[in-house]
Order: sequence, then C-alpha cells, then structure tokens
Amino acid sequence: MRSFVAGQLKYAKDMTYFLAPYINSYKRFMAGTFAPTKTIWSRDNRTAGFRLCGEGSKAIRIECRIGGADLNPYLAFAALIAAGLAGIDEKLELGKPFTGDAYAVGKLPDVPKTLREATVTLDKSKFLRDALGSDVIDHYVHTARWEQSEFDRKVTDWELFRGFERY
Repeated sequence: MRSFVAGQLKYAKDMTYFLAPYINSYKRFMAGTFAPTKTIWSRDNRTAGFRLCGEGSKAIRIECRIGGADLNPYLAFAALIAAGLAGIDEKLELGKPFTGDAYAVGKLPDVPKTLREATVTLDKSKFLRDALGSDVIDHYVHTARWEQSEFDRKVTDWELFRGFERY
C-alpha cells in the first residue's frame, strides 16, 4: 500500500484535471475550507490531499481528498489506479506523514490552483499519456482549453457589479 500511495502523491498534479475538471472545481482549494491545497499525505488530517483513515482497524483506507463531487468517477479512478500502480512499478517509498495544519506551511507541493494550471500539467504528463493514451489526454486538454477560453470571454455578474461599484 505504501508504494501505491507514493505513486498517487508523485503524480497528483498530473491527474488533478481528472479530479477537478471544471473552472469552479478550483474555488474550494483555499485555506480554511477543509479542502486540500497540498499534495501530501497525513493521518486523519483534512488539510492534506491524501488522508489515512481507520488506522488500527479493519477499515483502514487512504482517502484522496483532492477530487470533488463534480469529477467523472471513471476518469478519476483510472488516473488514481494508474498512479498507484506506477508507484508500485517504480518501487516508490512513501515519506513520513505530514503532521499539523498544511494550510500554514508554505513549502509543501501545491494542488494546481486553476483549471488552466491543471490543463498545462495534464498536457505535459508523460505518465498519463503512457497510462491512458495520448488520444485521451489530447481530448481532455482540448476540452479544458475550450472551456477556459469560453469562460475568459464572459463577463461575470461579479465583474459587472464590481466595475459599477468602483465608479
């Protein structure tokens, strides 16, 4: 299990698009929300991207907390399983668990903060291209870029309100 989780940690940034596939998916990745902002693991700590739960019981499990309710479960599980298996194949060692408030520590690996950042990382991911195929990755990169472009062309209600409020 340790190498499996180590693989998920190593490739967490690569697979974030499949865990948070929409522009609004990234709004929850902020301090104080109990959504993770760091790609670390911890014991029963909601500020970590991966959380070990049920230690010492028959119900022990690792929970990936990066994914939201808006993910496609098939794509998310495919990426998570591929990352875990890569960890086993690469004989990765799982580091020590983080303790404390991950929001308060700046020098930890971040979860991508925007769809744009996650898309760039996905596009460059040799690991996911090998695991899922370049056609799959190219399709989702194209989809994400289109969605970002459409969003960037829109003026939101907040922007209108804020613009009028300032003058």
